[in-house]
Amino acid sequence: MRPLNPPRDRSNPRRISQKEAHLIATRHEMLYAGRMGGARASFAFCDLSGADLSGRALNDADFTGAILAEVNFERARLENAVFFGADLRRTNLKCAAMRRADLRGASLRGADLTGADLFECDLREGVIAERDRLNGIRLLSHDATPTDMPGAVLAKVNLERARMSGAVAAQADFSGAVMRGVKLVRANLRNANLSDAILENADLSGADLSGANLTGAVMTGAIVLHTQTKGADMTGVITDAPCGISPADLPEPIQVILKRHAEWVESQGVRGKPASLADVDLRTVAGLARYDLTALLAPRATFYDAQLEGVRLQGAQLMGADLRGARLKGADLRGINLKEARLAGADLRDANLGPLLISGDRLMPTQLAKANLRNADLRGADLNHASLCEADASFANFGGANLRRTDFTRAVLEGAALVRDQLRETLIEGCSGLRATG
Repeated sequence: MRPLNPPRDRSNPRRISQKEAHLIATRHEMLYAGRMGGARASFAFCDLSGADLSGRALNDADFTGAILAEVNFERARLENAVFFGADLRRTNLKCAAMRRADLRGASLRGADLTGADLFECDLREGVIAERDRLNGIRLLSHDATPTDMPGAVLAKVNLERARMSGAVAAQADFSGAVMRGVKLVRANLRNANLSDAILENADLSGADLSGANLTGAVMTGAIVLHTQTKGADMTGVITDAPCGISPADLPEPIQVILKRHAEWVESQGVRGKPASLADVDLRTVAGLARYDLTALLAPRATFYDAQLEGVRLQGAQLMGADLRGARLKGADLRGINLKEARLAGADLRDANLGPLLISGDRLMPTQLAKANLRNADLRGADLNHASLCEADASFANFGGANLRRTDFTRAVLEGAALVRDQLRETLIEGCSGLRATG
């Protein structure tokens, strides 16, 4: 099937009504469903300003040079779609699936891409040129106005391995974004918000980060050759250098400390010695999961990207600890205190986060109040009686999790994967962003 042809006069885009946009999108969905009468959607050089295409399946659609200002693409499927040179100012792209989309030269000023998936997207520089009878070559561009100056919102977005070299993202909000391996060579990120962003192995060569907020960002393996950081807030940034207390600076070798702690646990306090690892950077400690870390005292410790599968941490005190990206599948975390801990992107599948039985019928619930669980994988986890009061669990996956008497009071649940049946005995008073399915 051939796509609908774009208008010939690219400098005067044809206006597409909501009805026509719906028809084109429907025919596109029919094509990909293998039904008769389908055709690939081509909105190239058309004006769809203000249209509602939320939730539509438009993978591989062509939006080259289109005017898409204030279009609603929320939760739309736009994988491999072409937005080359498109005007996406103030567009709603929240939770949109845009893996490998072509966004070269697109204007995203003021657009909201919160929670969108932009894996391997191309956001490099790009211009549209066409033949001009008088001048030979003419460049097409979108007008810029003062109202376009506020940066785009890309909070909690997945930009892993995206290509953004030369991109202008001044004042943009990348807070909590996953930007592993992203190419930001010569990018303009002045005054951008990159707090808690994962910039692991990112290429920031020649990028301008002047005045940017990088608090809590992860920059391990990042290339920062000729990167400008004047006035940037680098508080709590994790690099390849030790953060907090290095294990090498402890009074005894870390392995000795952990062995004595395990002995203390096994003997119920008769032998050994409890470990106190507050503020210690434990990223380089191999084999942590082998030790019995029950009742470990390690507030504000760094476990970033740690291999902790099956670890025993029941009753541990890890308030404010950094466990982002940690692999905790099947871990015993009963009664653990993770208040204000950072667990964004952590793998908690099948983890036991239920209450710890202390004596008789006395229970010690797991504490996750004010914890950051953005994009965490909690499928099959046991969270019964756990407190997630005021926690940020946006875009977390709770598929098959036990949420009996879980406290989500005032928690952020935007984009979280939840089923209504899971919430029958759950406290959800004052929570925001909840959209349970089923």
